[in-house]
Amino acid sequence: MPAIGLGTFGSDHVTNETVAAAVKTAIEIGYRHIDCASVYGNEVEIGATLKETISSGLASREELWITSKLWNDKHAEEDVIASCKKSLADLQLDHLDLYLVHWPFPNFHAKGCDVSSRSPDAKPYIHENFMKTWRKMEKLVELGLVKNIGTSNMTKAKLELVLADAAIKPAINEMELHPHFQQAELYDYVVSQGIQPVGFCPIGSPARPERDKSSDDTVDTEDPVLQEIAAKHGLHPATLCVKWAEQRGQIPIPFSTNPRNMYANLESLTIEKLTVAEMEAISQIDQNCRLIKGQVFLWKDEQTWEDLWDLDGTIAQ
Repeated sequence: MPAIGLGTFGSDHVTNETVAAAVKTAIEIGYRHIDCASVYGNEVEIGATLKETISSGLASREELWITSKLWNDKHAEEDVIASCKKSLADLQLDHLDLYLVHWPFPNFHAKGCDVSSRSPDAKPYIHENFMKTWRKMEKLVELGLVKNIGTSNMTKAKLELVLADAAIKPAINEMELHPHFQQAELYDYVVSQGIQPVGFCPIGSPARPERDKSSDDTVDTEDPVLQEIAAKHGLHPATLCVKWAEQRGQIPIPFSTNPRNMYANLESLTIEKLTVAEMEAISQIDQNCRLIKGQVFLWKDEQTWEDLWDLDGTIAQ
């Protein structure tokens, strides 16, 4: 799996065509890992880019690592395989390198909805139901439609249950990871289980939707420790976040439509490594600042977003 990927969530302000053009530029620059999802609504446009890329010889299918994800309203047993086949058709591929369960909650919310939006059909994580979904994910591997399967936005408590019951264990856990939200306990657990952590929001997602912003959020790139280390290495603080992520051992998937920034992120992985002291300094600036809180997935009145994340090790019902 390539050590860095391009995210394709264009938030609520980047068009599908712009994201597809960014994918083409990224592959031209040297990226080989593209992180997609059906809910982003741009797999058709990305698929046209991938077809052009492969047919032109810019990159072979074997060189590319393409990820997609099962959305929350497709957890039903009869929907999993059909949803994957839809992504394959849209992306114009015969297989995916990785397919993730996007969130552990069977839910639906409209694109661009307000943070207060709630689905009347929302449910908590129910392990027996999740495993029915997971069995179909395993079937995708057996069918040859998917090479690897994994999870996303999971907690240690939920992963412990899945690992105990899965025939094919998750190869990947995609999770929010950046210097101000390092998730050390979950990160260490994932690695101890032989699961590769993939980090979204690697620079703190400054362009995330308004519904995912709150007044107490911190800004990674304004951290004085990051700014000092970045200046020492001749990097932008955002690029330093990407370099730190890869050197720590997670696979960052920054989103950008700017060729200069895409190249800088890629190049940062090839230059002199951060020192042990610098890595230690960054480990000390964790603010436990979760940016993607997931409020729209709550299933009861009077709940707070913390109920989604099993902070005390107990799965809320």
